[in-house]
Amino acid sequence: MNRRKTYFYIALILTLTVVILLVTGSSLLTRALDNSQSIPFGTFITWTGMISLPLTIYWGIKDLRKPSGKLNRILSVFLKTIMISGILWVPISYLLAGNLAFSFSEKETFQGGQLAMRWFWWFSYGIGIGALLTSILYWISLLFKKIK
Repeated sequence: MNRRKTYFYIALILTLTVVILLVTGSSLLTRALDNSQSIPFGTFITWTGMISLPLTIYWGIKDLRKPSGKLNRILSVFLKTIMISGILWVPISYLLAGNLAFSFSEKETFQGGQLAMRWFWWFSYGIGIGALLTSILYWISLLFKKIK
């Protein structure tokens, strides 16, 4: 098995594991990583998913790694932007929430407040939806190539 397939399968297994843990609401998500109980393991499990989902698509679709056409170049740049966003998810989310549990309140200030919470959710959903949308658009483009 070549290196690309190995990377693809590792990313796919990580993505599926994270999805299963999140969908089932596993108790691992709320287990604390520190003595003060302020850093849940779920933060790092979710972060793994935020990185592994776009990596699964990247390693699984050659045209997004080495784009040949104009649309594939655009999708490749978009996917790479999503990958960078996934890597920066924890630091950006920490700046929005002010804590690693990513809990928000009714504060008047931006950090930890309701507006920051909305930004957090848009950013978080954007990574997952953006990665999936990239692969969907790629597959739709393949359908149009076959029709021609």
